[in-house]
Amino acid sequence: MPKAVVPSVLKGARLLDVVAASRNPFTLSELSKAVALPKSSVLGLCTSLTQAGLLTRFDDGSYHLGTHLVDLAYAYLSRTDLTQEFGRAWDSLQMMPEESAVLAVMDGTDVVYVACRNGSQPFALTYRIGMRLPAHCTATGKALLSTMTNEQIRQLYKNKKLTRLTPNSLTTIRTLLASLDVARNQGFALDDEEAREGMCCYGAPIFDASGRQAVAAVALSMMKTAGTLRGAELAARTVHELAKLMSHRLGMIPGGR
Repeated sequence: MPKAVVPSVLKGARLLDVVAASRNPFTLSELSKAVALPKSSVLGLCTSLTQAGLLTRFDDGSYHLGTHLVDLAYAYLSRTDLTQEFGRAWDSLQMMPEESAVLAVMDGTDVVYVACRNGSQPFALTYRIGMRLPAHCTATGKALLSTMTNEQIRQLYKNKKLTRLTPNSLTTIRTLLASLDVARNQGFALDDEEAREGMCCYGAPIFDASGRQAVAAVALSMMKTAGTLRGAELAARTVHELAKLMSHRLGMIPGGR
């Protein structure tokens, strides 16, 4: 090992890897066992990582990934030209070009749109880069939330009110969790007039190289008309293919998802 290496930094990185590999928070004892270090040492690492925003300590004393990792992810994604990959992937699919496709990332309980491709059909909502919407009202937000555990979602929304954008918006954690269960089972998330009346969207998450961590989500948005039901299967398949293609271009191991 090079002399300049700081062992505590390596231990901290190893601890983050362990936490990232699980959807469930870790207690201090579980982390100590997982990284084969004394509880006193793990406590020091966890306290330092929590102070840096790389870990989050829940009220029950358990730990999971911290919100500052989102900032680091943004910086990483900007270097991987995620938005350019989105454009190239959408163009290569040549599916449903008349509809609008968007790319979004999570920021707290919101999604932020970082790229969009507006279709040829008239649309009820004009997407713009930097636009922010409540995650629970959108297909991209639900797609990203569906990769989290129910406990993580409860912690995320603890003491927060779910904003109502339309009469169809979900306003309770119970209904949100039920919607996310459906999304997990069917492989895509649905916004059924929850962000804008007369509009429905189909969303799917994009995963990193590990195939476990969702880094962004894509969605296909369309007006809800008499033909919507006939196009629903194609829309769901299209957004799934788009997310899969982008995940693979980010280095996700084939078959990981």
